[in-house]
This record gives sequence, structure tokens and C-alpha cells, in this order.
Amino acid sequence: MTLFAHAAPLAERMRPAGLEEVVGQTHLVGAGKPLRLMLERGKLSSLILWGPPGCGKTTLARLVAGLAGAQFFALSAVGAGVKDVREIVVTAEASRNMGRSSVLFLDEIHRFNKAQQDALLPHVESGLLILIGATTENPSFEVNPALRSRARTLKLEPIPNVEIVKLLHRALSDARGLPDVTADEDALEHLAAVTDGDARKALTALEVAAQMGMHVTLEAVRDAVGAQVASMDKNGEDFYNLISALHKSVRASHVDGALYWLARMIAGGAHPGYVARRIVRMASEDIGLADPNALKIAMAAQQAQDFLGSPEGDLALAQAVVYLALAPKSNSVYTAWKATLEAVEAHGAGQVPLHLRNAPTSYMKSLGYGTAYAYYFDDPDGSFAQRYLPDGLEGARLFEATGEGWEAKVRERLEGLRARFGEASKP
Repeated sequence: MTLFAHAAPLAERMRPAGLEEVVGQTHLVGAGKPLRLMLERGKLSSLILWGPPGCGKTTLARLVAGLAGAQFFALSAVGAGVKDVREIVVTAEASRNMGRSSVLFLDEIHRFNKAQQDALLPHVESGLLILIGATTENPSFEVNPALRSRARTLKLEPIPNVEIVKLLHRALSDARGLPDVTADEDALEHLAAVTDGDARKALTALEVAAQMGMHVTLEAVRDAVGAQVASMDKNGEDFYNLISALHKSVRASHVDGALYWLARMIAGGAHPGYVARRIVRMASEDIGLADPNALKIAMAAQQAQDFLGSPEGDLALAQAVVYLALAPKSNSVYTAWKATLEAVEAHGAGQVPLHLRNAPTSYMKSLGYGTAYAYYFDDPDGSFAQRYLPDGLEGARLFEATGEGWEAKVRERLEGLRARFGEASKP
């Protein structure tokens, strides 16, 4: 038998035959953990397996069904529909009459629309089908609440690098794998490092490298995997986690973290225009008046990126991120704006005081509009003595300045102004 005689890919041949061969996911399959307890007690329930590609979702579904002695049906929501589910239901009913349970594994369950997911409900609720749905997307957003309430959601994690290396060693020693192939340790470690915790990707790359020679070197692995781009689902959780990491790194003034997460987003294919908009938001939300130039620089970076495009314009985004991360921080405007919106919601019917109203006609003036308004430049003391908030909000303090950066001067002026307002309002 030659290396190329196998009909199935290496990743399929090395699929674990039992829980003891599962790599990673010890929080689910370890002693006393949810999946192991379920199998030991013989009480299967419907599951939603949520995790990144190559983390073992399909493997665990097959093991659950096999160890429980259940009939196993597998569908991919990419191409399947309600008709396929109905056909499985017919077979499952016949199996139940013979005392055998049925497991339906639905890969990419998030690809089923609401109506298709609803079609599963009666069969899951009756126990005819034990549903095991697999998804790379957050089930909270992609799986109907009614279906989620009938299934237990289990979060799977990327396979740790050390476990990927163990799996690769097994593939090189197991008769199902590549027992005639040897590999350098640094080659296997590099393979684990660049495959993002994806066991299937690692095994596939190892098989490609082995086709270049019966001894796998670091150079062969690099050729096999090609140029690596950090993975990112542009519409999924990874995307928003990267945005969150970028924003929080800037807020914490950790410039290296901010640059790293920005690079991950750009390298992963995020739209630079969206990233630029988020950077502008950071300039207002987290720097604000502590450094008013931050917003100017963020806007200039957005314009530069729009003018130059990628990759030249990406440097402008990096410049803005470095500036924002190193700038003094203040969320005073952000906090004040939230408080103001809450005040508007609570006192939305507050009327504009008469002296602040616009009075373009004599009739409006006769109604008192603009009457007794004290023009600051003519009457500073009278101006400070006037009321500028509606009834119910007198004396409200919506904005409070911090003492960081330029805002220290803002705070000093604010305190002086409020003292003048307070003195002027005394009878």
C-alpha cells in the first residue's frame, strides 16, 4: 500500500474511535464532565455543539450516538431541508417501534432558517429525534429560542497546540494514519501553531507535507500550509471579539495589544472602512476632551484610508490606533451623553423656558417668548442667573470632567462656571 492508496483523507481516518482518543475538550469529556456523565448514565439529550472549525463537533456527535447504541443520521444544513428531515422522521419512527433511539446530527445548524428549525421542534420535544446541532456561530443569535430551550448548549474550544502535536504524533504512528512517515519535532510544533486549534486543518496539512517526502521537515510544512492569514469570520463572533479586543486595548493604553488586534482584523479581511469608523468612535468614547486632537487624528486616518485604500491606508489606521492608545483617557462626554439621554427619556415633556425660546414675530414676543433673556455679552451676571434646563431638572449635573490630560483645564473651568451659576442663582 502506498501513501496515496487511502481513499479517505487523513483527518477522516484519524477520527477518534472512543472518548479516550479525543484531543482537547477535557471540560466536556473529562471525568465527571457533562458529556462523559451523559454517556455513563445512558441518558442522552439534545445538544447544540458550538465551537470553531476542526474542534471535534462532528466527532463528538458520532461518539455520543455510537456509545449510546443509537441510530445515527447526519445532515448538513447547507444543502438539506425540511424534506430530508421528514424522511429521517419516518425511519426514526420505525426504529423507535423496534426499541432503538435515533440521533440526528445537523451540521451548520445556523444555516437552517426559522421555519426549518421550527420543523424540528415537535420531533425533538417528543423524543423521537435526539438532535445534535453543530455550529460555528453563537447559538444565542443563530438558533431559535424554542429550539435552544429543548437542547443543551455546550461550548467547544480550539484544540490547544500541545494537543494538536499529540494528535500529529498519533497520526504518524497509528496504522490508520501515516505509519511509514517520520517528522521533525519543530515541523509538528509549527504545524500546530499555524492551524488555529483546528485538528482537521493540521492533519490535512501533514498529509500534504508527507506527499512531498516520507520525512516531514519544517520547510515541507511551511510549503504545505502556504501563507497563513489569521482566521476571522467577518459576520461571526470572532469578528466582534477582535473589535472588542482592539477597543479595550486602546482604552487601557496598551499600545502593543491595540496594534496586534488591529493587524489581526486587517489581515483577516475586515473592511478597513468599518475599522476606521470604530477608531473614530474610540476617539470620542474613551479619549474625548482629555485630548481633543484624538478625534481629528482618527478622522484624518479614516480619510487617508479612504483616499489611499489598502495596504497604504492601513498605516494611517495604525498611526491613529497608536495615538489613541497613548493619549490620556476620559469618558466624561460618553458618560454625560448617556445620562442626558436618560434624562430626556425621563423628562421628555420638559418645556423650553420662555426666556430661551425663539421669538421671530411680535405675536410670539407677546406670548413671552424670549422675554427677559439676558444676553451674555450685555449682562454676564444676568446670563448666569438664568435657568437653562426645564422644570424637574433644575440643578442637574449631567457632565463631570475628569482630571486627565487637557480635560484637567476643562474641569478647572467647569468648576469656576458652576460656582458662578450657583452664586448668580442665589436670591
